[in-house]
Amino acid sequence: MIMIYEKDVMALESYKIRTPEGTRDRLFAECVERRSVQGAMTSLFKQRGYHEVITPEVEYFDLFVRAKNPLPQKSMLKFVDREGRLLVIRPDCTTPIARIAASRLRDAALPQRLYYNQTIVRVNDTDTGSDSDIAQCGIELIGAPGLKGDIEAVAMAVDTLRAAGAGHFYIELGHVDFFAGLVADLEIGKDSIKLLKSCIEAKNFTLYEEVIKSISGSDADCLRRLPYLFGGEEILDEAYNLTDNTKARAAVDYLRNIYFELKAAGRGEYLRFDLGLVQSIDYYSGLVFRGYVEGAGNIVLAGGRYDELIGDFGADKPATGFAVYVDSLVSCLPPVDMTMPDTHIYYEPGFLSTALQLLDSLPKGTAVLSHCTSMSEAESTAKNAGIKRLFIVSDSEISEVRLNAKS
Repeated sequence: MIMIYEKDVMALESYKIRTPEGTRDRLFAECVERRSVQGAMTSLFKQRGYHEVITPEVEYFDLFVRAKNPLPQKSMLKFVDREGRLLVIRPDCTTPIARIAASRLRDAALPQRLYYNQTIVRVNDTDTGSDSDIAQCGIELIGAPGLKGDIEAVAMAVDTLRAAGAGHFYIELGHVDFFAGLVADLEIGKDSIKLLKSCIEAKNFTLYEEVIKSISGSDADCLRRLPYLFGGEEILDEAYNLTDNTKARAAVDYLRNIYFELKAAGRGEYLRFDLGLVQSIDYYSGLVFRGYVEGAGNIVLAGGRYDELIGDFGADKPATGFAVYVDSLVSCLPPVDMTMPDTHIYYEPGFLSTALQLLDSLPKGTAVLSHCTSMSEAESTAKNAGIKRLFIVSDSEISEVRLNAKS
């Protein structure tokens, strides 16, 4: 006989009132803070000529297979439709927008400036504490090739974080061709390249050093130094002098040109460099960058150039862009002050319209209607709630009662 204890039943039933792994409820001030940050960013996007697009929350899994080296399957939340086709909850905003650019906007004039304010879902390992539903706000600049397109994207990244109220922050720039140039000359296999990238991403420098030991060639020393090539403008000189590789040096020069232009525009103080910046999403084809804000535990912004992605869907268009991780950004901003109601409005039957007019005439969020059915109940309830004043709406007049909150 199987014995089921009350605590076991409670454990089995408790999931029904909890949020799924990696998700959480956001209440009151958190909502105000998130909407405020999103509003500041989207206002800037619109001011700079970007137009909003909204993609479906559900996409075919094949869309991400078609894109070059998609996100790992295990990070996507998948299910099957009634026809047996595999679907995913949107795990990325850029790939669906690439689909739009290659289909509905295929013949639109270039460049196309698009922005989005959406949530993606990525399944994390259990008990990591990471969010699975991730609010992203970002831009895609489609059809603007090369240096000026990237300059605009990085300038927008800087100005977006400033508009959102970020304090001390910086944008870290890298270029995929620096790493790609080094490993191409060293003739490293795909598995080793993937392992090196994962070591850099995870900052597993011990394993990285072990892998490098088996690699020989003129640029092996530069590759060994790669995870440590980060810092200010001076790091570009060090990286350039470490290698004779043409592709790697061209990447350094490209970063230098971006820096000079943005420095002249008064944004140089927000820029740093990381030549070891590699992306796990392989559709990036040139400049890559990340944003960090003091006080945030994770990156708050990520982006780069992806000139080949839209071509995977049948329309060759160069593109660059970035996404802001909204909650990561909000987490390091000063908390907002919530406006709490200090006024109740009691109305007698038949006077709802007058009560609503009065409610709407008062400062936003400072007053609410009383649910009470008698004037004495309304006054007692208001006192117990610490309300400072009570309006009475009746057939005679609108009268105000000043209250001393119950101690």
